Amino acid sequence: MNVGVRVDRRLDHGTIVLSGPFDLAHAAEVVHAVQGAETHLDGCHSADVSMEQVDRIDGTGAALLARLLDRLAANGCQTDVAGGDNPEAARLLSFYRQHRTAQPSLASRSMNPLARLGAIAAQIPAKADDAFDFTGRCAAALPKAAGAPTSVDWRSLPRLMQEIGADALPVTSVANLLVGVIVGFLGVSQLGRFGAVAFVPELVVVAHFRELCPLITAIVVAGRSGSGLASEIATMKVSEEIDALRSMGFDPVRWLVVPRCLALVLTLPLLTWIGDAMGVAGGLAATMVITNMTARAYIQSTLDHITVAHLFVGLVKSPFLALAIGLIACGQGLLTQGGAAAVGSRTTSAVVQSIFCVVLLSTLFTFFFVLLGI
Repeated sequence: MNVGVRVDRRLDHGTIVLSGPFDLAHAAEVVHAVQGAETHLDGCHSADVSMEQVDRIDGTGAALLARLLDRLAANGCQTDVAGGDNPEAARLLSFYRQHRTAQPSLASRSMNPLARLGAIAAQIPAKADDAFDFTGRCAAALPKAAGAPTSVDWRSLPRLMQEIGADALPVTSVANLLVGVIVGFLGVSQLGRFGAVAFVPELVVVAHFRELCPLITAIVVAGRSGSGLASEIATMKVSEEIDALRSMGFDPVRWLVVPRCLALVLTLPLLTWIGDAMGVAGGLAATMVITNMTARAYIQSTLDHITVAHLFVGLVKSPFLALAIGLIACGQGLLTQGGAAAVGSRTTSAVVQSIFCVVLLSTLFTFFFVLLGI
């Protein structure tokens, strides 16, 4: 059967009736027919495309038809595709048009910085809506997961806690130790001018327990574990493993997101608690190096100033910071579309957004506790 592209035109409206095979074997005939149809439709304002009589269509035929419809749209002709009894053909054509129009135009690439800033600002409401939608879906998945435990990949929880918690312990411990050293040196250099070196242990406790340790630990985990979670899920999305889970009746949010967020919520407070001890050790080392204070005096002063309030303020932040890291990392992974470049882009976005969200949440918690007088 031959390829047919019949054009019926009435004034500024046209009807395109497609028939025959639109595949690679008949590509030359499709090109010739498409060029003829474009000539007959010159000057039309609208056109209807009927695909009911199409016998076969593959990617080659869909791409050639998509080019025709794109050129008509560029010339001001609006097209409406009707599949009729052949919805798969219309769906394939729509798929190719969608992916062709998704590519960024040269005009958007050459925008000046102010225009780019405006474009980013215009996207904020849509991105915020997507973030709230994903957070709501995760919240709705919790009672469903409790009612159907087999819908969650609980077997991966020990592995995730190992990777997020135990494997991250050395780097978070060293980071908090060095921060404790920095606070200790600053305390000695500033308070020593007033003869108040005895208050350095209190400064280390207040600054590290309440603010620095939860923040530093969360930032390190966001850069290390958050990027890993985002790239893992993004790779699964690109390799169509997410689609395979859906085809088997599994909800990706329950199967993948719930155990990862739970692992973060369980491990980050433990890392923060160990980081508190490492910060005290760092402050002790810095103070003993440049002052005459003994280790016994420093430890005794530290124990006198460690209160439930200081511990509570620092540790209560950690689960919320962990939850933010998990939601952002998993959400960015599930939004991935494309190939390897898209995986890298989403991983970078996950790390940047996680760190920003961690700092923002820490600031809000500090302001809240100050209002409460804690």
